[in-house]
Amino acid sequence: MLTQLSIILFVLAALLLLMACVKAQRVRSWRESLNPSAPEVPDAAFVVARIVLIAMAAVCAVMGFRGLGVQDRWKWSDDELKSAVEQATYELDGFLYRVDESGEPVVRIYEYETLVESEVVENGGGDAPQDGVAASAADGNTNADAYFTVSANGADAEFCVHIERVRSKKDDYTPPGLNEGTWTQLGYRLAVTSREGAC
Repeated sequence: MLTQLSIILFVLAALLLLMACVKAQRVRSWRESLNPSAPEVPDAAFVVARIVLIAMAAVCAVMGFRGLGVQDRWKWSDDELKSAVEQATYELDGFLYRVDESGEPVVRIYEYETLVESEVVENGGGDAPQDGVAASAADGNTNADAYFTVSANGADAEFCVHIERVRSKKDDYTPPGLNEGTWTQLGYRLAVTSREGAC
């Protein structure tokens, strides 16, 4: 939508510049053919009209470029997504992951999909958007072994992120004041890899 609006603004700017380039004599003869009794237009009026037309063209061009900039900030490029996925993979590899006795993550935002999406967005850098990333779970995923196809709004590229959950007893945690084994949070470490292409 913003791209089309920017194109319209660029076309309008070009038309305004063309109007500013029309010679005063041509405008006078055209005006006289339409209304022979009309008073003569002074040269100063043409100068002011040219200044106004050029200023309007400049405003249209600036607004068009701004629109393209905003459009760019709303969409991911393939390079931005690739870099973000690579950095997210690095950040998540070895990540401490605790679950309760039922196997559910202790922190709800640590569900795999949310964890991958938020980490990719966080590592977008540059002028990458702060949203628009989706991690789609593959069929047959388990808590111990899961695959996610990561895509982003505007990017054609997709990446496959593989998460393995490895038990780490040394990272178990029991809240103070409780006996071990009662409400113990089980510790795991994530082994994360990624490759280009859908899973």
